[in-house]
Amino acid sequence: MLIKFTLNGDPAEVHLKSPDRLLVDVLRDDLQLTGTKHGCGIGACGTCTIILDGAPVSSCLQLAAMCDGSHVRTVEGLAEAGALHPVQQAFINKSAMQCGICIPGHVMQCVSLLEKNPNPSDEDIRMSVDGVYCRCTGYVKIIDAYREAIALLKKAGKA
Repeated sequence: MLIKFTLNGDPAEVHLKSPDRLLVDVLRDDLQLTGTKHGCGIGACGTCTIILDGAPVSSCLQLAAMCDGSHVRTVEGLAEAGALHPVQQAFINKSAMQCGICIPGHVMQCVSLLEKNPNPSDEDIRMSVDGVYCRCTGYVKIIDAYREAIALLKKAGKA
C-alpha cells in the first residue's frame, strides 16, 4: 500500500508493508526520523508526539495509512536554515532535558500550543506539559522552557 503525505514541508511516499503499521514505526524505521521516540505504545506518555494536520497526536496510536494526504511534522522538521526553532533553543537555554526521551514530545507539544496561542496562560502551559510524561527532570525546567520559547518567539517577531 502506497501512502503520500507532506513530511516536514516536503512530499513523502511510503510503501506500507502492512495496513496496520503505526506512524511512529514508519517515521523511525522506514524514514529514519528517530527524533520521534517510541515510549509506552498506548498513547499515554506523549514521547511520540508529532503534529498531524496542525494538531499534536500520539504517533503510536496513529495508523500510517490514515495519514495519506496529510501534513506531518516531526521534531526534525522544526529547524530552519540550520538554525534551531525558538522552542528547541528555549529547551536548551533552560536546560529542560536530561535523558532526552520525552523532549521531542515536549517540544512538539510546545510548538503546537504556541502556534495556536502565542500568549498562553499558566493553565494552558500546564495542560500542554501534562500531555508528555517525564521521568527525569520534573516539570519546572520544562515550564521555564515554555516561557522562554514565548519570549524568543516574541523577540523574533513570530508571536
